Amino acid sequence: MKGGVPIVHVRDVFRTFDVDTAPVRALRGADLDVAAGEFVAITGPSGCGKSTLLSIVAGLEVPDDGVVEVAGHVLSELGPDERAIVRRHAVGVIFQFFNLLETMTAAENIAVAAMLGGATRRAAARRARELLDLLGLADKVDALPPRLSGGQRQRLAIARAMANSPAVLLADEPTGALDTDGGADVLQLFRRLNDAGQTIVMVTHDRAIATAAERTVAMRDGRMVDDVVAIGGPG
Repeated sequence: MKGGVPIVHVRDVFRTFDVDTAPVRALRGADLDVAAGEFVAITGPSGCGKSTLLSIVAGLEVPDDGVVEVAGHVLSELGPDERAIVRRHAVGVIFQFFNLLETMTAAENIAVAAMLGGATRRAAARRARELLDLLGLADKVDALPPRLSGGQRQRLAIARAMANSPAVLLADEPTGALDTDGGADVLQLFRRLNDAGQTIVMVTHDRAIATAAERTVAMRDGRMVDDVVAIGGPG
């Protein structure tokens, strides 16, 4: 990890889900530190706890025990409303299946997120156009998500996640619903954003996808088992 105080700090986090057959222990003492400006991939087999960990860092889930701190906010000590406020301002979440508002245009999808973060309607519209231009979607301002390709929808989802200039972008299997070319396009975009200083934490089960990051953390059975920094950074 790079030097300095981590922007994401997870220490000794546990999370168990109650199901009909038996309790599922998703996290069993997970630890993670991410410095500002890092691009970190969390990888491991299905069921190892990586998506649960990302949801907890996003403030969407609450740990049973342990400490979770993001951008100076101790999420593990906050209630749901307070966590939602942190998520609007400090965290951008990118989902595998986009989670876009299908009846709103590309620009409106971003503007809504910006207004939830406190922007005026005019500032939100301006921010939407800035991000669409940055992410290569300047000609899709008025397009509805169903009219976009998978790669374009994921770029729109990334733009929406960046609406409020988050300290951390969290991506859960961001290439999982894309073809090879679309996935490569998204990873190239992540590298470009990271080169500009954006902190990114990406979950993927695919080790080949994980090589796009400068650091890979492997999980198994709810805890970290390996932490590797790429020599010379991603190629």
